[in-house]
Amino acid sequence: MGSPLNRRRIVNAITRRLSRPFVQTLCKLEYQAQEFRRHNERPIELAFVFRHMAQLCPITVLDVGTGTTALPHLMANCGCTVTAIDNIYDYWPKGMFNRHFHIIHDDITNTNLRSEFDFITCVSVLEHIREYDAAVKSLFKLLRPGGHLIITCPYNEHRYIENVYKMEGAGYGWNNPYICQMYSRMQVNRWLQENKGRLVDQEWWQVFSGELWTFGEKLNPPRQVKPDERHQLTCMLFQKPLS
Repeated sequence: MGSPLNRRRIVNAITRRLSRPFVQTLCKLEYQAQEFRRHNERPIELAFVFRHMAQLCPITVLDVGTGTTALPHLMANCGCTVTAIDNIYDYWPKGMFNRHFHIIHDDITNTNLRSEFDFITCVSVLEHIREYDAAVKSLFKLLRPGGHLIITCPYNEHRYIENVYKMEGAGYGWNNPYICQMYSRMQVNRWLQENKGRLVDQEWWQVFSGELWTFGEKLNPPRQVKPDERHQLTCMLFQKPLS
C-alpha cells in the first residue's frame, strides 16, 4: 500500500465513500425538519468575526465553545488552519457531536492546549461560563504576542447580571440548564488590566426592546447603537501585547 501517507489517504477515501449515504440522509432529514422559531444574533456576530478575519489574515485560528455549529468549518474554508474546542462532557448533559468539524474536548477555564494562535473566537459562549475570568485568562494565554481575540456576549455598559434567564421578565431561557450572564464595562476593564490586553474594536447592538437580554420584543432587524443608547449585545476585538 506504499507509504503511511498513501495508506492514510486510501483509508480516508474508503471512509468517506462508506459514510456518504448516511451523511446525505442526515442532511435530507434535517432539511425536511426545518421550522422557523426566531431570528438570532449570529448574523451580527459572524459578520464581526469575518470582517476582522479579512483585515487581519490570521493563519492559525482557535474557536472556543463551538458546539454543533459550522463556524470552524467556515473559517477553514477561508484558508486558515483551525482548531475547535468545547467542554463536551461537562457542559453538554448528553454529550455532543459536531458533524461539520472535529471538536477537541477541553475546558477553557483550565485548558490543556499548549499551542498559540493568531486569532481566537469565542462567540456567544462566555456568558454561559461561571468562571469567566479564568476563561478569559486562558484565551489570552493561548494568543501569540500580537494576536487577536473576539468575544461576543450579552452586555450592558453599566450593569452586570449573573443570570438574566432567572430574572422576572426574561423572554426565554427559564428552563435552560446553563446560566446567561450579561457583562459590563467593569468586567471588560478587569480583563484588559489582568491580561495586559488592548481593546481594538467594540460594537453595541440593541436586539430587544427591553433593557436586558431577552426582555421585551425582539427587534427585526436589530440596531447598531452607541454605548449610551439601549443595548443588550456587544462584539469585542482584543489584542495581546507583543511583549
